[in-house]
Amino acid sequence: MSDSAVIPKLHIAVLMGGWSSERPVSLMSGEGVAKALESKGHTVTRIDMDRDVALRLSEAKPDVVFNALHGAPGEDGTVQGMMDLMGLTYTHSGLATSVIAIDKELTKQALVPQGIPMPGGRIVESASIFQADPLPRPYVLKPVNEGSSVGVAIVTEEGNYGSPIAPDARGPWQDFERLLAEPFIRGRELTTAVIGDRALLVTELKPKSGFYDFDAKYTDGLTEHVCPAEIPEEITAACQDLALRAHRLLGCRGTSRSDFRWDDTQGVEGLFLLEVNTQPGMTPLSLVPEQARACGMEYPELVEAIVAEALADARAQRVARDGKAAP
Repeated sequence: MSDSAVIPKLHIAVLMGGWSSERPVSLMSGEGVAKALESKGHTVTRIDMDRDVALRLSEAKPDVVFNALHGAPGEDGTVQGMMDLMGLTYTHSGLATSVIAIDKELTKQALVPQGIPMPGGRIVESASIFQADPLPRPYVLKPVNEGSSVGVAIVTEEGNYGSPIAPDARGPWQDFERLLAEPFIRGRELTTAVIGDRALLVTELKPKSGFYDFDAKYTDGLTEHVCPAEIPEEITAACQDLALRAHRLLGCRGTSRSDFRWDDTQGVEGLFLLEVNTQPGMTPLSLVPEQARACGMEYPELVEAIVAEALADARAQRVARDGKAAP
């Protein structure tokens, strides 16, 4: 992978933090991004998002906003819509894409008819799981609109939460009203990053215990990253193809990361896309920087490449709107 396009020295606001369950991850991502941009000579304003975020952005008057938020309202289209109204140039996906990609049900409706293999399943009210299992065990319960494996539980034949699930079971789903129930796919956890219009590598994630939950993702030493994954070439190619197709179909911008489960007893027929992350983590343990580095792009160059694409997209939008080249 070549280095990022040359861009002028800019004033960049790094938007981070917020109040979602992924706030700690966002703060780590944002600080890493800010330091990387400063190392490349840019002026950086750090903004820990609060309810006055529009005022703070207006006062900062940045050339571009690096959106390092994770979860709502920074990843679900809310902040994107606000920045669109303010006329700001910002990184990562826009309003419509963000609304669809953070919602697992809408993502399936957009991708499955286009031939992207995703697990079946159904949306259930969380209270209903105490009456009867929504699917045959084993199955997975996950919030409809969360990332970083927040609120995810695997319900097994052994009845780890009771059978049916007991109302007093301390499951991770307890703070969410609507859940997605999906069949549990046995096998291996794979992920592929897309930067711009190129799928990178495939990483296999091997948690030391349990599954790839929030702690396993963000606690050093709890998960082994095998990059590139030691898998057949046809599975690597399939992950890259599906990740790039999903990125394009959803209209993602900048970078995205597609997560997969692969039943290695079934060949390519056992590969399923789980979700597409439109604002993947940029922490020291995050997967997109790791894959970019393996392809020859160091962290500061990756951050600049994401900014460069935001600038190019903004120019293209001005040309489409005004009908002439923008400076």
